[in-house]
Amino acid sequence: MSVQRKPVAFGDMRNWMKTLKSAGELREIDAEVDWNVELGTVTRMAQGPGTGPALLFKNIKDYNKNTTRCGQVFTGSIGSYRRVAMLLGMEPDTHPRDIVKVGRTILEGQIPPRIVKDGPCKENVLTGKDINLYDFPVPHWNRVDGGRYVLTYGGVVTKDPTTGIMNVGVYRGMVSAKDRIPILMWRAQHIGHHVTAWQNGGSSEMPIAVAIGWEPSLAFTGGSPVPKGISEYDVMGSIRGEPVDLVKCETVDLYVPATSEIVIEGYLQLDPKNWDMEGPFAEFTGYVAGDKSPKPTIRVTAITHRNNPILRGTVEGSLPGSYSENGICSSIMRASTAWNVLDRAGVPGVTDVWCPPVQTGINLLIRMKSSYRNQAKQAANAIWGSSAAHVRYKHITVVDDDIDIHDYAAVDWAIAQRVNAGEDDIIIMPSTFGAGLDPSTRKRDRNPALFGTGKWNRLLIDATMNLDYDPDPELGGARFPPKVWPEQTDIDATMKRWSEFGLKPKGD
Repeated sequence: MSVQRKPVAFGDMRNWMKTLKSAGELREIDAEVDWNVELGTVTRMAQGPGTGPALLFKNIKDYNKNTTRCGQVFTGSIGSYRRVAMLLGMEPDTHPRDIVKVGRTILEGQIPPRIVKDGPCKENVLTGKDINLYDFPVPHWNRVDGGRYVLTYGGVVTKDPTTGIMNVGVYRGMVSAKDRIPILMWRAQHIGHHVTAWQNGGSSEMPIAVAIGWEPSLAFTGGSPVPKGISEYDVMGSIRGEPVDLVKCETVDLYVPATSEIVIEGYLQLDPKNWDMEGPFAEFTGYVAGDKSPKPTIRVTAITHRNNPILRGTVEGSLPGSYSENGICSSIMRASTAWNVLDRAGVPGVTDVWCPPVQTGINLLIRMKSSYRNQAKQAANAIWGSSAAHVRYKHITVVDDDIDIHDYAAVDWAIAQRVNAGEDDIIIMPSTFGAGLDPSTRKRDRNPALFGTGKWNRLLIDATMNLDYDPDPELGGARFPPKVWPEQTDIDATMKRWSEFGLKPKGD
């Protein structure tokens, strides 16, 4: 049965916040909070394993005066499956398994944006000497960070100079001066493709804009693997069921959502001599990553914003007991994308795909009905050979259809009882491209200036029952003995007498 959803156009971040507040998903913090480390610490401690609320900080040290340009920070917007379901137009208690099924088609829908002449993001226009990024309560999220990071979950807009198709991605960016933002990017990403195209055309800088604070589909889509050649604005339109209203920037030939809270415009410096120092940062791996080094830098040419703007940001990095927004969203979209890759490659029998949120899609779980031997290896090769595997799917575990991959105890049991390393159930794929932020990779091999990306040795754990084994006549032709779980008739008979035994009702 297909999973149903009803697209919702919230209009802007403020209406999304009202929706969250009505649903009991938003906490407004009136106590004064320091932008320097404290705000980030509160956020990380409050998010929990995808169970914490969205947070609106309304009283930020040094930004709580009448003359303050911006005095609020909103975070945790899509940090739970309940809120991801809500943004997609589904019931809040929808199981992640069903959100993944919707995710399989969500990136394929397209409703082109609509160009409008004006919008709330133009209520204030700052250029020249009026540009000052320090007018905004940009958090120093983590004590280990190299500085204050204004770009953590904003939509970074660039375009292909030949086709004109715009890409909206999510990249980290640090304030290095009142009008400069060095960012971390990789050549294998779509923004990297655009950089190469602009350089091939002889340009030393590339137009760029950042939309900070809009509907939740902006951050959700910007952080998802939308196929090359498709604009994220088209996908956002499909998610919300209506076109995204876009306005042209003031100083660059790019378009941003008209109801954005804050828009930063400028030019990304492509010549290394014009780069600023950036990093390190507490990254999606849960470790400090991306060493302090010169990075491509945005030369800010304009800032536009709404009256009383709200800065949207997030802490990065999932850890046991504390899952980031990226971890929650990646678990959905990276699982969905992998499932689609498997389908396109013709791998049969796949019944579920999942990426547990604690590791942001680095590990992939596949559940399948195997119909021929080494089917798990076919699945792993299909995933690893796709562009979607650039910074995800380092480790793949494949299990049979009797294993619930949303129950890690079941997965662990399958690994324990169905894996024999000497029977090719453990496969290493050496020296592939991979995440340049992975601390398990040698430092030299994660240098983007040298290699453009990271280097991974990938792993397949084939935890399916090995079809290379001979059928056993004593087991009725089965290759593995039966499990010790009681037969259903015995279970039914026992449950009829359960209350007689004085045991706690099942499910309590």
